[in-house]
Amino acid sequence: MTSPTKILIGPEDAGNRLDVFLSEKLALSRSQVQKMIEHEQIQVDGKLPKKFGDKLKNGSEITCDSRQSEEFASKTKKTADDYRDSHSPAVAIKIIAEAPDYIVLDKPTGTLTHPTMAKEKNALTEFLLKKYPEIKKVGEDTIRPGIVHRLDKEASGLLVVARTQKMFEHLKNQFKNHTIDKEYMVLVHGKVAKDWGEINFPLRRSKTEARMAAVPSDDADTKEAKTEFLVEKRFINFTLLKVKIHTGRMHQIRAHFFAYGNPVVGDELYLNKKQKRTWDEKLGRLFLHCTKLEFTDLQNEKQNFESPLPVALSEFLKLLK
Repeated sequence: MTSPTKILIGPEDAGNRLDVFLSEKLALSRSQVQKMIEHEQIQVDGKLPKKFGDKLKNGSEITCDSRQSEEFASKTKKTADDYRDSHSPAVAIKIIAEAPDYIVLDKPTGTLTHPTMAKEKNALTEFLLKKYPEIKKVGEDTIRPGIVHRLDKEASGLLVVARTQKMFEHLKNQFKNHTIDKEYMVLVHGKVAKDWGEINFPLRRSKTEARMAAVPSDDADTKEAKTEFLVEKRFINFTLLKVKIHTGRMHQIRAHFFAYGNPVVGDELYLNKKQKRTWDEKLGRLFLHCTKLEFTDLQNEKQNFESPLPVALSEFLKLLK
């Protein structure tokens, strides 16, 4: 390939991030695409992008140096799958364990656990139904077959999925009784003063935005929420944390640390709008990964699983001082 590659944006791709979209189209990692943008090898409608995460518009034309993309692909073919997003879930999703009653998998960032009312495609459940059709009738809702818990679309890491109704109920009771152990690795902005701490702000849905709001005291609409953290490593402007949640509220970790004054790096929903976002754009994803998962199987034996940080996150940490 010697001539520039031109890609026309259709309505189905409008609103997607530039780097995520090109990562799929060019079969490159998001990091590699971002390097191409930094080296001015990508243009949108004849102009250089302002940010990695610029939102695409219907009818726009992307021009990229195909020779450079081909060179990146040939040099880094072995690691490309580590950066895959939701557009190719069957490639990116790693099955950690298969048992007659459950599956443990590693969900990549950018993949919905299950579709919402908008009926999105490429959700985790779409992949699961193809590979494990028996889960179709497992659970309480056909839109969430086998799903007992979830990870935010932007997060990554370990999930357990039930293959039988008996296991679904067994796992559901463990979540209800808070006997399942999950641990997350989370990078937040700023310096967290305490080496260990708990955040107990009650949470409720925001009345003005599509997110959760932490409030200082209980009211009729709030739910109890408890997040425990331990400092893993300190950087000049960031803190790496091990986090456990003792309640399973929507966006709990993200909402709690935003209210605590230390928003999660890469979060595009819970953020200080006046804060410079250079590092968030460089990362290009949410720094929240479920690294450990422990539950009891139907034989009452403890099952433990671990997932290392994805390459994109571990490489990002090397950039920090």
